[in-house]
Amino acid sequence: MSTAVVLMAYGSPTRIADVPAYYADIRGGRPIKPELLEDLVARYQRLGIEESNPLNEITEETRAALEAELGLSVFTGMRHWTPRIADAVEQALAGGADTIVGLVLAPHYSSLSIEKYRALLEEAVAGRAQIHFVERWGSFGMFVDFVADSVRSTKAHVVFTAHSLPARIIDEGDPYRDELLESAQLIATEAALEHWSFAFQSASPTGEPWLGPDILDHLEELHSRGVRDVLVCPIGFVSDHLEVRWDIDVEAEQRASELGMTLKRVDMPNADPVFIRCLGLVVELAARV
Repeated sequence: MSTAVVLMAYGSPTRIADVPAYYADIRGGRPIKPELLEDLVARYQRLGIEESNPLNEITEETRAALEAELGLSVFTGMRHWTPRIADAVEQALAGGADTIVGLVLAPHYSSLSIEKYRALLEEAVAGRAQIHFVERWGSFGMFVDFVADSVRSTKAHVVFTAHSLPARIIDEGDPYRDELLESAQLIATEAALEHWSFAFQSASPTGEPWLGPDILDHLEELHSRGVRDVLVCPIGFVSDHLEVRWDIDVEAEQRASELGMTLKRVDMPNADPVFIRCLGLVVELAARV
């Protein structure tokens, strides 16, 4: 039996000129408001992304490090950019894999995120190999310990964050919010935090309610309680995504400054060796099922 790993991520444009095509892929044929596209392009430009994208380089570093950790072939598949999930599957099958472990670089399950990756993976495999799909790993002990180390010694109020999703998922029984709160509680307990809270970030202007509180509103609420020093820990992300580098490092930091607060952020896991060992163990456990 030969096993390969398809490491999946949301995807990010390779260069600034790719942003329109990238955004069109995200929209999936739905109308694109020019002002929203212009804003997205401006954000990438403000972050210095022109001819290359550091996030894609980080994803490749993560893939290569995980491959070395496992001693198995690991192929990257993106949901909204290249290489696609289907491309990764074809590479795995061409290499002789009859078992594929699917791992998404997102720790918490949602029908609007992780389940979409599963569907794309299953469609691409089309019964040609056995699939072991990792649904969630946000409460995995080694991951909890790793994140706890990043906040353990702080005296600041820690705000755990994750990408918001439409609030309707709660009525649909989606466990996303509960899993995030569970992770935050486990990390806070492991790190012996006295002062912490949770907020969402990066909601999209779709015209429907999204999960809250939003980090920008939450900072105002914390300020009203006398909090002046905040450390943000984006537990819903594992890399230096645009949502981290812009929504936290720019927008949230600006709001904190306006309120007379100090806001810092923990380093993201990216391709940290300890984090890679964590992912490796997650894959090994899934492969045994």
